[in-house]
Amino acid sequence: MSANTRNRRTLTALLAAGALALTLGACSSSGGSSSSSAASSAASSSAAMSGSTASTAAMGDQPFGTACAAVPKDGAGSFTGMAKDPVATAASNNPLLSTLVAAVKQAGLVDTLNSAQNITVFAPTNDAFAKIPKADLEALLADKAKLTKVLTYHVAPDRLAPNALAGTHKTLEGGDLTVTGSEPDFTVNGSSKVLCGNVQTANATVYIVDTVLMPTS
Repeated sequence: MSANTRNRRTLTALLAAGALALTLGACSSSGGSSSSSAASSAASSSAAMSGSTASTAAMGDQPFGTACAAVPKDGAGSFTGMAKDPVATAASNNPLLSTLVAAVKQAGLVDTLNSAQNITVFAPTNDAFAKIPKADLEALLADKAKLTKVLTYHVAPDRLAPNALAGTHKTLEGGDLTVTGSEPDFTVNGSSKVLCGNVQTANATVYIVDTVLMPTS
């Protein structure tokens, strides 16, 4: 083999090796860029989903409804203050519920409600009691057995979050009450509207309603 032939073959081999190296380098660079882009996209998507979930959870933890604006902004009757006390005590600090508190005291249920664990209370406002004719309300307040029956009908033995509120629930009175709708528009027994819901106390979740609920039996 001549020297010129050997030189040409050597040069061809070197050029081929260089081309292969350039090709592999380009592939590696492209693959790295693609992987980095995919990882960045996945991280962004995960962060967005996490943020959305956190936002949804935060919304679900808050009281809702038109009457919530009437709850004191601070002090024992505020949402923060009520969360520190058991339910009967918490209600006594809320100006919307003074008639209910008087009825609970009249029935001797303060200790019963305060010592119960993880309950849901449908709490009629003062205006809800005002819907009852005066003579009928006075008669109800004077009849401890009947008053106890009515008040315990407003209590479910489970702590119901808004996403579990719709449905039929057994009450401490023994009868059932039915909630329809979804947040923020819930109706109890077809007529009583939830005005301010998901109010937390130390031992209960409270839904403030616009009508006194009456057991059927």
